Amino acid sequence: MILVDSTIVSVAMPDIMESLHADINAVVWVTSAYLLAYVVPLLITGRLGDRFGPKRVYMVGLIVFTVSSLWCGLTTTVGALIVARVVQGLGAAAMTPQTMAVITRVFPADRRGPAMGMWGAVAGIATLVGPIVGGLLVDGFGWEWIFFVNVPVGIIAFVLAWRLVPRLETHAHSFDWLGVVLSACGLFLLVYGIQQAHGVEWGPLIGPITVPFVIGGGILFLIGFVLWQKYTRAEVLVPLSLFKDRNFTLASIAMLTVGFGITAMMFPLMLWAQTVLGYSPTQSALLVAPMAILSGVLAPFVGKMVDRGSPRVFAGIGLGAFSIALFWIGSILGSDTSPWVLMPPILLLGVANGFMWAPISSTATRNLALHHAGAGSGVYNTVRQIGAVFGSAAIAVAMESRLAANIDDASGMTGGSAAEAAGGMTAGGGGARMPEAIATGFAHAMGQSLWLPAGLILIGFVAVLFFEKPKVRVRG
Repeated sequence: MILVDSTIVSVAMPDIMESLHADINAVVWVTSAYLLAYVVPLLITGRLGDRFGPKRVYMVGLIVFTVSSLWCGLTTTVGALIVARVVQGLGAAAMTPQTMAVITRVFPADRRGPAMGMWGAVAGIATLVGPIVGGLLVDGFGWEWIFFVNVPVGIIAFVLAWRLVPRLETHAHSFDWLGVVLSACGLFLLVYGIQQAHGVEWGPLIGPITVPFVIGGGILFLIGFVLWQKYTRAEVLVPLSLFKDRNFTLASIAMLTVGFGITAMMFPLMLWAQTVLGYSPTQSALLVAPMAILSGVLAPFVGKMVDRGSPRVFAGIGLGAFSIALFWIGSILGSDTSPWVLMPPILLLGVANGFMWAPISSTATRNLALHHAGAGSGVYNTVRQIGAVFGSAAIAVAMESRLAANIDDASGMTGGSAAEAAGGMTAGGGGARMPEAIATGFAHAMGQSLWLPAGLILIGFVAVLFFEKPKVRVRG
């Protein structure tokens, strides 16, 4: 539910705009508000799980998430929807770190691979099928159902968690309130600045306050947070000793690039399908269905093999396939590219997702002391979500840049006006094919923008090649 809701709204935006009489700037905040409320508290909620028990914090978060999902579907104004999405994001933030923390504490290190394989399968598939589920629900029932669908799932999940998830030992941590303030302010300013940078062209946000000023303030807060974590004698929010574990640090770097790539790749592909080919939201989303299916089939098997093989090999296959597939798609997108031509690289993306989630996640947490499970999970998931924020902001800049380079005055439009025309077609609900005069340049721009995440993922590929052989026993 959490990861599907990170991507599902993008398909429903045209219908939300029409139903709530909102403009595009307001509707963008339906996603941005959720992402902000999700990523900012992750470090804090990871430690709450250590202190009060991951099961208890998870179930509280699940209640908040499910009730706010119902609230989202019942709203009648875009302002109320944004507020409901903030509450939904807070519920998601409470839940996410507890999932990996429970797996880390329940399964011995030498049998954690299959569990992380299942976790990875769910994470990979959920991120990919968000647009598919969104398209089907919007076309069939209306935008409200992308939120209503969470209610029965949430109720079932609550009953299963209450009955089946064990109550684990808690650790009597003191709470680092200064660390909470510094990290929350730093993450909020950094994420907010990145999210808004493209829309205001790195100019003023509020009065004389500019995007660089906000991002710089966020960086200063985070530097202060790190220094506080290093020099205070009190119990800290994020033990910096986590990063003494080489595998945890390398896995975090790799997951940052994965979060970036997963988020960034969808926008150009969906825009190309809807504005160049004239596909509906459901039709365009179904392009990635083979990827999601293959990922779901492979991930559990990879999880089982991780304990017997080398994580660097499996993760290397996944990240290498991810980068190759995005370079491949970027080089073949055109105004007349057949969807069947896309199937080989789409299937390669399925291989990538099947191979990379479990080995990276299990390697990140394998050597951590049990009383640091919550903190490690919080840091790991925060890194992934920050990667997603960077991916969302960077791909918008990349698409605009490549549009300006590929669409010239000979077509009758500049890159900016072509982008506006494409946005208008998308807001109309899809199915409106782009004029041939600009379709070729637009398609090439979408393809070339995919080379940005493809290149960044290579950093993650290099990182996993330096994984150390995991220890059999968990320290502490």
